[in-house]
Amino acid sequence: MTGSNEFKLNQGPEDGVSAVKFSPSTAQFLLVSSWDSSVRLFDVAANSMRMKYQHSAPVLDCAFYDPTHAWSGGLDWQLKTHDLNTDQETIVGAHDAPIRCVEFCPEVNVMVTGSWDRSVKLWDPRTPCNAGTFSQPEKVYTLSVAGDRLIVGTAGRRVLVWDLRNMGYVQQRRESSLKYQTRCIRAFPNKQGYVLSSIEGRVAVEYLDPSPEVQKKKYAFKCHRLKENGIEQVYPVNAVSFHSVHNTFATGGSDGFVNIWDPFNKKRLCQFHRYPTSIASLAFSNDGSTLAIASSYMHEMGDIEHPEDAIYIRQVTDAETKPNSGVLSKAASKRRCAYSCNPALEETDHARGISPGSPDITSGTEPMEVGHTSSSPSDVTSDYEPMVEDHVPDPYDLTSCLPL
Repeated sequence: MTGSNEFKLNQGPEDGVSAVKFSPSTAQFLLVSSWDSSVRLFDVAANSMRMKYQHSAPVLDCAFYDPTHAWSGGLDWQLKTHDLNTDQETIVGAHDAPIRCVEFCPEVNVMVTGSWDRSVKLWDPRTPCNAGTFSQPEKVYTLSVAGDRLIVGTAGRRVLVWDLRNMGYVQQRRESSLKYQTRCIRAFPNKQGYVLSSIEGRVAVEYLDPSPEVQKKKYAFKCHRLKENGIEQVYPVNAVSFHSVHNTFATGGSDGFVNIWDPFNKKRLCQFHRYPTSIASLAFSNDGSTLAIASSYMHEMGDIEHPEDAIYIRQVTDAETKPNSGVLSKAASKRRCAYSCNPALEETDHARGISPGSPDITSGTEPMEVGHTSSSPSDVTSDYEPMVEDHVPDPYDLTSCLPL
């Protein structure tokens, strides 16, 4: 299901999509890495593939260094950089096991890679050459940069915070607030914290400042869960991407849904229509106008028949991504999401004379009441049920959250 605000990219990868990344300077160009051993550059505006280069094995991640240089790594253990103007590539170096993560830190002007060899390596993109190797306690599953700090998520639910200007020691050693394996970590654009997702349909909002006062603000909530045949199905939350303007974020799960969240007011802003299969990766463009959505089966159920892998480009609006201080009913929140999936519905409501201030339209958002670390689950209004550990929420009732 696609509307006038969304389309599928042509000439997409021939196997699973591992990562999608927009150019740092424009929403026109998108970098895509894949299990078909390729990295592709797409011209989103023209809906065409501009170029493609190959690794000798599946590629697990990619990143832009600048608008004309891509970096990538994967199961061949090699880190490559590719000049997108001249179509020339350079093998910069390697890890001792597959490279899982590739990121660029503009504040320190360094490329960062994380590997299943239990190390993080820094690379000088100007030379290019290795600028240091730093041991991690377990295999690196995910990492994100927050200014000059590096947040690394490893096996064993460990989280390490490093100072990229002084890698002589680990700044913070943490354990994930969530009980199951970490899937994705992404830093807030304001560099104050990060969002961590797990394989068990939960997301945690964490803060880097270790002071007790700030740590009281952290919370977690259930999401990407569906009731099917009377049984709650719990799905991994595979992807997180922040809107750089509004500081809201999107999550994508193996349930095929994309949700938009307001982490400061603790509300879900919107849920898009269901995509054909798992959401493997998400990326907002730098200006926040566009969201790239990789709908790609991640073999959660083994080697079975599945919908084709595809990348969808969605033009997002402030109504979907901007925090709204007004709080209306749950029905209002659902209608807001319905508008994003079906613009014709908004025209119908307008014809019926339903104005933006009406209680059954989309100008409000759905509150998520949370419990904090310092107390029992917080009090809520009579319209919403406080969270308890064994409460099973309705798929669209996002008022239930977990204390950490």
